[in-house]
Amino acid sequence: MGRFLVDVPADDVRKLDEIAKREGKSRAAVLREAVSSYLEESRKEGFEKYFGLWERHGSTVDGLAYERQLRDEWPDISNVAPPKKKRSAA
Repeated sequence: MGRFLVDVPADDVRKLDEIAKREGKSRAAVLREAVSSYLEESRKEGFEKYFGLWERHGSTVDGLAYERQLRDEWPDISNVAPPKKKRSAA
C-alpha cells in the first residue's frame, strides 16, 4: 500500500471527519473508499458514464414520461397527407 501527503482545506477535513464518525470508520478508510470510487467512475466510458446521470444528482423525473410530455406539445399532423414522391422520367 502506498502513502502520500496531501494538503486539504480545513473545511473539507471537517466534513471528512464527520463522514468518518457517522460511518464508524477512520479518516484514512473514508479516503481510500473515495479514491477507489473516483477511479472506478473515471474508467467508465460513453453510455455507461452518463446512464442514470440525472438520478445520481437527485432528479426523480421519469425519462419516458418526460419524453411523452414533450411530444404532447407537438401539433397534431395526423390529418396532413405525406408529400407525394416525384417519379423519375426514365
